[in-house]
Amino acid sequence: MPKANSSIFSFFGNDEGQVKEAALLLSRKLAPKDDEFGLEIVNGNSDNSDHASRIIGETIQSIQTLPFFGGDKLVWLQDANFLGDSVTGKAQATLSAVESLVELLEAGLPPGVKLIISASEVDKRRSFYKKISKLGEVKIFDKVDVSRPGWETKVMRWASGKAKEMNLGFSGNALERFVQTVGADTLTLQNEMEKLSLFVGEKPASEDDVRQIAAPTHAGVVFEIGTAIAGKNLPLALRLIDSQLRRGENPVGILLAAIVPKVRSLLHATDLLQRHGIRPGGGYRSFASALDALPPSETAHLPRKKDGDISAYQLFLAAQKTGMFSLSELKNALKFCLEANIRLVTTQLEPQLVLNQLVARIVGESTS
Repeated sequence: MPKANSSIFSFFGNDEGQVKEAALLLSRKLAPKDDEFGLEIVNGNSDNSDHASRIIGETIQSIQTLPFFGGDKLVWLQDANFLGDSVTGKAQATLSAVESLVELLEAGLPPGVKLIISASEVDKRRSFYKKISKLGEVKIFDKVDVSRPGWETKVMRWASGKAKEMNLGFSGNALERFVQTVGADTLTLQNEMEKLSLFVGEKPASEDDVRQIAAPTHAGVVFEIGTAIAGKNLPLALRLIDSQLRRGENPVGILLAAIVPKVRSLLHATDLLQRHGIRPGGGYRSFASALDALPPSETAHLPRKKDGDISAYQLFLAAQKTGMFSLSELKNALKFCLEANIRLVTTQLEPQLVLNQLVARIVGESTS
């Protein structure tokens, strides 16, 4: 079994921003200094399997061709798009070419030569991935799954660090609002941060700045729908829902992703306030600590993250709106959601009408 080779570095994952950034930083570190021939980049973006084969052939040639004046060399196969489960990736011509590259790497790189491979997609079932993982260092950068509870906490850690690098500050809950609006794609987050930084200059960005500048993604619109409902802003909630339906979004998806989670969070937060006096006034960390201090029997029903911890962030946001709804109103709202779900699935009623009536009942129930 070949030993790990610190001369081969691979960066894979569907978070293209992080893949590119990690590979670029390493290339700057490894590329020979003051030698324009010491770094050779091979563009890995192929049109078909024949093109992919030529790209791999070019990579092999680059590895085997030492610099004319001697010294070290770095070869970077950049943005390869033929390593995943695609038509090009599964073609026999591509597979044969990839195997030739693997055989070369197993035999060992020439002295002083290092290799970087970056790709947004890689099929982990194939022998290429298994072999490259044993031959060198592999790092995976996948997007955070926004459908899973607690995704905001992970993204905020990354966004906070990136904002410091850019000397961009956030006031109040502006960072949370920014992440919820833009979503989890790091390339999009960075682009929106640059726009926001140019807009605010040296002052910290406020929630209002984020609303004006940050372009909402699908996850951001989902968040805004829930926020509008929590704030009893019926006109805004209806506009956002109608906009999503016009874009072709699934009405059941809107119900289950935007409306039901917000109603449940409001219900849980109201219950926590009434039975345990847990309030959001001390900030998120204080709120999360208060939840952790409760006995397990009192938190078993709360939503959980993948690691089993309580998904506290959505509850924290909902807790800021607990005065808008009573416990009985929120219980009724969940019943309305169930009824709407049944109507969407089993009847021929217009989805826009079903969702609009649902939101009107929820907000109307809270104001009656």
